[in-house]
Order: sequence, then C-alpha cells, then structure tokens
Amino acid sequence: MLSDLEIAYRAEMKPIVEIARLLGLQDEEIEPYGKYIAKISLSVLERLADRPNGKLISVTAITPTPLGEGKTVTALGLGMALHRLGKRVCNTMREASKGPTFGIKGGATGGGYAQVMPMVEINLMFTGDIPAVEAAHNLLAAAIDAHILHGNKLGIDPLEITWTRCVDLNDRALRQVVVGLGGRANGYPRQTSYDITVATETAAIHSLATSLKDLRERLGRIVIGFTYDGKPVTAEDLKVAGAMAALMKDSIKPNLCQSLEHHPVIVHGFPFANVAHGNNSVLADMVALKLADYVVTESGFGADCGFEKLVNVKCRLSGLKVDLAVIVASVRALKLHGGAFEFRPGQSYESIKELVERENPEAVERGCDNLAWHIGIARKLGIPAVVALNKFTTDHDSEIEVVRRKAFEAGADGFAVSECWAKGGEGAIELAKEVIRVLDEKPAQMRFLYPDDLPIEEKIRILAREIYNAEDVEFAPLARRKIELYTKLGWDRFPINMAKTHLSISHNPEWKNVPSGYIFPVRDIRASVGAGFLYPLAGEMQTMPGLPSRPAFVDVDIDEEGKVVGLF
Repeated sequence: MLSDLEIAYRAEMKPIVEIARLLGLQDEEIEPYGKYIAKISLSVLERLADRPNGKLISVTAITPTPLGEGKTVTALGLGMALHRLGKRVCNTMREASKGPTFGIKGGATGGGYAQVMPMVEINLMFTGDIPAVEAAHNLLAAAIDAHILHGNKLGIDPLEITWTRCVDLNDRALRQVVVGLGGRANGYPRQTSYDITVATETAAIHSLATSLKDLRERLGRIVIGFTYDGKPVTAEDLKVAGAMAALMKDSIKPNLCQSLEHHPVIVHGFPFANVAHGNNSVLADMVALKLADYVVTESGFGADCGFEKLVNVKCRLSGLKVDLAVIVASVRALKLHGGAFEFRPGQSYESIKELVERENPEAVERGCDNLAWHIGIARKLGIPAVVALNKFTTDHDSEIEVVRRKAFEAGADGFAVSECWAKGGEGAIELAKEVIRVLDEKPAQMRFLYPDDLPIEEKIRILAREIYNAEDVEFAPLARRKIELYTKLGWDRFPINMAKTHLSISHNPEWKNVPSGYIFPVRDIRASVGAGFLYPLAGEMQTMPGLPSRPAFVDVDIDEEGKVVGLF
C-alpha cells in the first residue's frame, strides 16, 4: 500500500471550476486560489435562499485511542460512495491545524484512498484562514497592552485581563508567560498566556459566524477583561473590532476542494473538539446544504466531545439541524477499551501487534460498552445513529459479528462495514446505502440537552451526568466565583462548551471504556461572549498542547524538486 502522500501525489485532480459547476456554483461565485482550490462567495446564500436544505449527516466516533478510528477517512469515503451512487453530495470538514500536523496526530485530510485534495496545501498554509484569525486575535492582544501603556482611559485592571495571545503550533513553553519586560517603553509587565490559535474565541467566532455582519458584531462583543470597578471591557470599547473584521473578511468565505474521486469537499473552520466546539464552520454547512441533497460533516473526537457540541452549541447558535449520526468504531479500538492491551501515544505498534491481531471477541464485547454509550448520546439528542465499522485486514469475522450485534442491542438504527481507506468510495457503498435507508425511514427529532434559561451549574451537571456518566460535579472555588459573576452579568443563558480530555468519556484520560461513579471536577469557567458560550475547564485540561518526544515534523522535508515529503 502506498503512503497517503504518495497516493496524493499520484492523483489527478480536476480544475476547481469543474468541481464548482458540479456542485451548482456559478462562475462568479468562486474565487480561485490557484488551479485546485477556490473561495466561495457568500452571495450564493442569497441566490439560493428559498431552496430547501439537504440532509446533514455528522460522522462521529467512539472514544478515540492512539490507534486511530478512521473518522475523517470514513466521512470522506461516505461522501465518495454517495457520489458513486449518483447522489448530489458535498462533504464539509475542518481545516488542518499545524499543531497536530507537526505534533503527533499528523494532518487532517483523511488517508489511503479516502482523502481530500490537494493534501499538502490543506495541511500546511492553505488559503491563509488560520493566519488571518491569528493576526486578528493578536491584534486585539496588542491593543490591550498599548491602551494600558497610553493612559488606560478605560480603566482596565491588568490583573483582570482574560484575553490571551495565540500561535498555531504546539508550544507548551508559552502556556504561561510574562509580557512587558524591559522598561516602561515596552509596556506594563503582567502575566498572561498563549492558546493554540484554533482553540481561541476568535477561531470560534470565525466558525460560528453566519455572515460578514454577524462576524463583525461577534468580534465587537468579545470581552477581554474587566475594569478596576468590575465592568466588562469589549473589543468594541478598544475600537479594534473593525480592524479584526477587516483581517478576517476573506477568511470566512468557505474553501472548495475535491476528494480523490472528484466530488466536492468544503474545507473551512478549525476548532478542536476537546478545548473548543470541534466542528467546521457554520457557513460551510449553510452553503453545502443549499447546494447538495446530502452533506457529510465530521465532528471532532467522540460523540461526548464534537457531536454533543455540534447539537448543543453549533446548532443552537446557528439554527442548523442534524439528520443522522454515523458513529465510527474499529475492532482494535474496542479491544483496547475492553482491556485486551494498553497503548499510549508514541508507543510502537510492534509492541502490541500480537495482542491487537489475536482473535478476541470477548474483549471486543467488553469494549462495546463504549460504543453503546456513544450510540446513547445520539439517541438522547434525538438523532438516529448508524454504526460504521472501519475494517482492518487483521479483524476476525467473529469480532465483527460481535460489534454488529452489540450495536443493534444498544439501539443503533443501522450498521455497515467500511473499507474506504483501501478501496475509496467503493469500500463505503454498503455504508452509504444504510445511511440513505435510515434517513428515509427514521426522521430525526433533534433536541437540546438543556434549555437556555437553566442555571449554569445545572447545565454543567446535566452534561456531566448524561454525557460523561459522572455521579456529580465538584466546582472549585474559582469556578463558583465565575458562576456568580457570569450570572450577575446575564451570561448564564449561554450554552456550555466543555473543555475536557478527548481520550475518555470522563475528565481523566487514563479511564477507558465507560467510567462511572466518579465526581467530575470543574476548576475554572471562562466566557467567550463574542462566540456566545461558556467553557468550563475539567481536570487538568490545557488550551495549549505540547510536542511529543518525537514530533511528526522530524519526517517533513522537501526533496530536490521542491516537493514536500513526510506528511501524513
């Protein structure tokens, strides 16, 4: 089998204008970035305002493991299979952050014969959306310190500034920093921090905005901290929101690309699902739903992370509706959840190869408790679920049958084996037919987990019990103070965007399968007023990842012809 990069380099892409016409875009509605990428003008939403939306299918997964479940591969494979069946389909997906690309996870363009193209450009600088967000975010940070230096007319309390700086790389050394050293000309010395760009409020606003006007208004509502007398200070107060919007005016236009089988893929938006809301942009979905009958999107990590946030945050704030969940699982990941072996990031596959590949239906059955929990999350949110088993050549028939049986016992509405990594769209035909059947037979009744007017503490408690299977919640003193403050300011109506590990249903990344009977700890709660949500921090969750001992970037280089090598 060729590497992902070798497959990508050997692929023959079609000019992006052909992909745009296939999707139903007019020539004046696209702005080409070279031959194979284009920005989509938001004017298409005005032209198609009266056209009914297509069906929105979200691909999610069981609790992730270092072995990988194949969620992006499955999402793209499903789109390619629907395309092969003659359906008008478009995928929507997030852009690649350079943190994971150069860290441990690698890129975000799928793999094998289920990839979005052009692979190298998407995984590196792409159309500059992330740099635009980064520049806007850091412009606001610079404006804060400049304002304080030049007289501080707003009375900003330097000890109550909540706005961070950002960079789109994994850099743990920037988690806590001191700025303003070197004398008065360099500013007011204070402690601050960096977040990874794609987990910032600016990135969330980029992905949640429904128009240029909405983007501008959200940026103006950003709260950067408080005055000495406790009043919130906004980006509008600092007169910087307009410049931020100017930097981002092109970045909010969705990016059109193509799969290896030349069906349309819109790649736009980039929030992580463990520290942010974990879904591609609202505008990408809005455009795709007007142009296609089937839109296949992907929610980050397991259903307890990105999928829950898709419904309770993204759909609540945008008015979108999800029609179907596809829950991806693999036999090897279920064996890990079932206790057959342990495997940590960076560990060699050879060290566990025999345990992974040995026939073990008993361990698979135990691990299916995790699958059942994620099916249950979809059911609680009123959305039908199809389980997609991402098949590996080492899987045994007895193990596959266990997953099929346990999926239906847990309430799944459909089940299919997928082989799109090796076979492309052909390998997901069974899945595509099952998705169409369930969409036709079982209309979704999407519902939110909690109402807007519930107190902050109760919203968090519902999430902890219903999604994370906790017995109760423990709020640290800082978190309780924030609850009191946010309630006083009227921010208690915002939905909850939990920042927690993606490696467990719980807050503890070491707890696999379905932890129970534990107390869910909330140490802090932060407010993203412009984005429109609150995000509690559970356990030791960090908003700036760090690099592993052997980062993925060590394999990345250019050859004598200037072609990038080593990406995956």
